[in-house]
Amino acid sequence: MKKRTLLILLAVVALAVLPLLIHWNRGGEGKFSGSDDQAEKMITQIQPNYKPWFRSIWEPPSAEIASLLFALQAALGAGVLGYYLGLVRGRALARSKPDRFDPAGPQADRLASAGCEPPQTHCLERAEGRKRASDSAPH
Repeated sequence: MKKRTLLILLAVVALAVLPLLIHWNRGGEGKFSGSDDQAEKMITQIQPNYKPWFRSIWEPPSAEIASLLFALQAALGAGVLGYYLGLVRGRALARSKPDRFDPAGPQADRLASAGCEPPQTHCLERAEGRKRASDSAPH
């Protein structure tokens, strides 16, 4: 393994294991509580007569459902963020290589001679005489 790959692997393992060890060494009860629970405990210690301003509209029936909904929210957020970053990157590539995406660009004649409509890049490869692995495989 390359030295850099090994260092990255060790860093990932450390990031996964260290929080568990730190929690265990502090006398953790084996249960990770959320910041809402910790804040509620702290508030009731500071001011025992405190009453919340409002109540939740709906509370999940169990902690597992709450965790599931939190994970679903995180996954949806990651999907939206990934889509946006891909969109921005694609637009940047389109601006940096306009002939690759422009149907009227310099490759349009070669595509037309291969009998393809842009942006089918495999047609461009055939027009230039390059073969793909799927072109040489028996059908």
